[in-house]
This record gives sequence, structure tokens and C-alpha cells, in this order.
Amino acid sequence: MANISSFGKYTHAIVRCIPSSFGTAETTAEGSDGATEPVDLAKAHRQYGVYTGILRQKLGLQVIELAADEGLPYSTLVGDLAVIQGDTALLTRPWVPSRRDEISSVKKVLEELKLRVVEVTDETATLDGSDVLFTGREFFVGISKWTNHRGAEMVADAFRDFAVSTVPVSGTLHLRSFCSMAGPDTVVIGSSDVAKKAMKTMEQLTDHHYETLTVPDDPAANCIYARLGQKSSVLLHRSAEEYPNSVQPFQKLQDYTLIPAACTEVAKLGGTLSSCSLLINKKLEI
Repeated sequence: MANISSFGKYTHAIVRCIPSSFGTAETTAEGSDGATEPVDLAKAHRQYGVYTGILRQKLGLQVIELAADEGLPYSTLVGDLAVIQGDTALLTRPWVPSRRDEISSVKKVLEELKLRVVEVTDETATLDGSDVLFTGREFFVGISKWTNHRGAEMVADAFRDFAVSTVPVSGTLHLRSFCSMAGPDTVVIGSSDVAKKAMKTMEQLTDHHYETLTVPDDPAANCIYARLGQKSSVLLHRSAEEYPNSVQPFQKLQDYTLIPAACTEVAKLGGTLSSCSLLINKKLEI
């Protein structure tokens, strides 16, 4: 079992450039009624540039950037394509059949990094990475429009050292649309009824006590936690321009470096901060 002290430590990130077709993809922002604004492609490129710059410069990661593919408009959302813990990478099986074509290029990189790559071979399984929350101690898998029970069983098969529990998620949301980790013992959670219900379920299923940090806006609860060195904690979170009321709760995290990053454009396609990268700890350092 991975040492909890390695939680949040990363050495590499996989990202994928935004294709021009991203601007014409169907906008299916999670929780929206379909009346979403069209994607501003230039703005999406700027936000992607800031995001990858943070990964490189602020987090010190080796960023592996895959080329854009015009035939795969959603492929920037690489976080849906794999679940990575330690030296094991489980390639997912997205609910949207066309997105399964995105996996081959990610698989190649994971193999080049010498990770143990596991594939979902069951054709009845669906699994999106954005439905999988790893706390450092256990996995929670959202059972949603995008991920079914067979997909959750694939996570349990791939990561047998960890408990895997399932959490019902209603509507068009993923589990991590409204929650994430802000450290090994802290869950950031949104304020909607769906988020509150999911948090209650997770609390009932776990033997561990997690602190909760509640933010008013569900999308703002999706953050990226990273640890630099032995003591420095970093939290990448949505910007005040996007969610002004949700920035203040993060100030409660003492001795954290807080880094805002906007992702308004990928959010129009259901994306989040965490779905724009795959984070890997190749050194497995403690």
C-alpha cells in the first residue's frame, strides 16, 4: 500500500493540446440545461497555457504534451482516460464511445513511463476518470451517467490494496464535478443537494474521518492538491473571477500556497481543473 505521506507528490503530468474542433464540440456543461454559451477557442488556449505553465513552473512537473487531434474534440480532457495510483495506471472506458479513441496515445505515454498499464476489457463496463476520487487511503467511485458498477469493479480489480466504495451521482455530473481532495485528510465539497448527499454517503462508507471544506459553488470544489518537498502544500483552484464566493473558504487552509486558475471554456464541455491533466509520481518518493 502506498505510504500516505506520498499523497500529493507528483513528478510528471500528461496534458493534450486543444484542437480547433474543441470550439465546435457540443457544449454539455455539467448541470447545465443545454443553453451553454459557445466555446471561446482563443480564451480556451490562453487558459490552457496558464494551466500548463502552473504545472511546469509552480509545481515543477515534467509536462508531457500530446499533440492535438482534430478528430477528437474532447481529447484535452485527459483526466477521464486513466486512473493512476503508484505505479499502476488503469485505462478507462468512457461512456461516450467516440472518446475511447483518445486512449491509445495516453496508453503509449504511460507505457513509456514504465507504469503497469491495466485495461478495461469488459465491454459492459463504463468508467470515466472524473468519477474516481482517490483520498490517499481509499477510492470512491461515482456511479453516474458516465460510470457503472462494472466500471467501479474494474477500479477495485486494478487497485487491490485499497478499499473501493461506490457513491450514487445523479444527473449529468461526475463525482469530481463537486468534490476533490485538499490534502490527505480534507475533502473539498460543494453545497448542492447532490454534493451533500454524496458526502454523507462517503462518510457512511469510510472508516476514516475526513475534514470537509465546503464551498458555495459546486464547480469550485474541484481542485488539484500537490505537495512540494516535505512540508509545502499547494492547491490549484478556480479563480475569483469565476466563483468569487468560493475563494474565501480556501483561506482556512493554513500554510498552503493557493493558485487560482480559470477553466471557463473546458467547463462548457463538462471539464474541470483535474480533468485537464493526468498526474503521475514516477519516483514514488516519500
